[in-house]
Amino acid sequence: MTQAVRRLGNLRSQLVRWLLIPLTLLVAVDAVSVYYNALEVADLAYDRSLLASTRALAERVAIVDGRVTADVPYVALDSFETDNLGRIYYKVTGLEGELVSGYGDLPPVPSGVKRSEVYPALVRFYQADYHGQPIRIAALLQPVYDDSMRGIALIQVGETMEGRHGMTRKILFDTLWRQGTLVTVAALLVWFAVRFVLRPVMQLRGEVESRSPTDLSGFDPALVHKEMRPLVLAMNGYMERLQALISGQRRFIADASHQLRTPLTVLKTQAELTLRELRREHIDANEMRELVQGMARTTDAAVQLANRLLTLARAEHGAAEGSTTWVSLTDAARQVALELSQLAVERDIALAFDTEGDIGIQANALLLHELMVNLLDNALRYTPAHGQVTLRVRATSVAGEPTGAVLEVEDNGPGIPEAERERVFEPFYRAGTTQHVNPGGTGLGLSIVREIAALHHASVTLAAPASGQGLVVRIAFTGVVQLRTI
Repeated sequence: MTQAVRRLGNLRSQLVRWLLIPLTLLVAVDAVSVYYNALEVADLAYDRSLLASTRALAERVAIVDGRVTADVPYVALDSFETDNLGRIYYKVTGLEGELVSGYGDLPPVPSGVKRSEVYPALVRFYQADYHGQPIRIAALLQPVYDDSMRGIALIQVGETMEGRHGMTRKILFDTLWRQGTLVTVAALLVWFAVRFVLRPVMQLRGEVESRSPTDLSGFDPALVHKEMRPLVLAMNGYMERLQALISGQRRFIADASHQLRTPLTVLKTQAELTLRELRREHIDANEMRELVQGMARTTDAAVQLANRLLTLARAEHGAAEGSTTWVSLTDAARQVALELSQLAVERDIALAFDTEGDIGIQANALLLHELMVNLLDNALRYTPAHGQVTLRVRATSVAGEPTGAVLEVEDNGPGIPEAERERVFEPFYRAGTTQHVNPGGTGLGLSIVREIAALHHASVTLAAPASGQGLVVRIAFTGVVQLRTI
């Protein structure tokens, strides 16, 4: 439990982390996208400026006395050489590839560089390294001519990348600052929203903590959100089951103490009489034998009562040993009939077993055995000598498909009046017609049967047999059954 709590951690922190970590990752991805978009925007803006400078220089290129000249004033030359955002270099190449003006070692146009489609000019943009620093160069093809000659001059203007990088960083940092502020505000909003949303849960926790150990009443599902109500309902259901378990334990203790007090008191009295008889000078062997036999009968009755009480408690609390499995109801009933056949012989009762096939059900084998033992034992004890008891197993079906199984115990004993057939399922209640037949009964047999049947989702009904004399106890198991013909 402690490891699980440590592993789960705080709900607020987890919600914040699950919201902010993906948001931060999205911001990082967006920052990369913004960076490349900023580079593209900076290139577009600075390329336009670079083309404008190249065109301005191209307007000063002409043919004078049969050769290409570039009239670049000193002021223009100074502005080319030093720009406030970086350094600018230029180069003018004549019709025959000769240097007309500018920096002669400016990198030439690489082969394969395509003409820019953005501007209506014969211009190509490319990047190169010049004196150990990257530069961006615009190469413009400028037609020049006079009456004697005509051709194409090449004007190249390059600038260092500081301005472009500065603009890119500014766009990126401005974007990151706004997104960082947005993430921070979102984190605070999420934190306070989670605290607000979880307030009903915290109130429910306080109500749970303030409850007394004996208060197992349910909590109001309306106190929490709709998504949390199934949890509250499950808690209420658990507390109801716990309350039933505690009530059953209290009832068991009360019943056990009340019912065991009588045989134990009788046993103590019989023991005192036996001790008193032993103090006499002349011991009557017959009286001593009767006293010891009485103690044995009382002990047997107490043991039987204790066993019945323990079986009832286990059935009421659902304390089945092991999970349910497929059990052959036919084989289990046959085994119980064999176990109690000696009792039937002793009481001179005809015990019959009737089945239609090998019928299997999903059940707990131990509790199913207890159920059948109690049913058959009751029938044998309350049926008079020369009577008949039948243990019957059959399947129920609809349209030829098995739908359930039925276990029946039929006898021709005194029976139970219809008015008392519901009350006999109460612990320790005994019908008036049966008390004179078996005065030592505990009144727990049918209570045990109903509890075990309820654990198997089976119904228990009492009815009179077709002959009208005796009792039929019918246990109906519903659901999927296995039926194999024997």
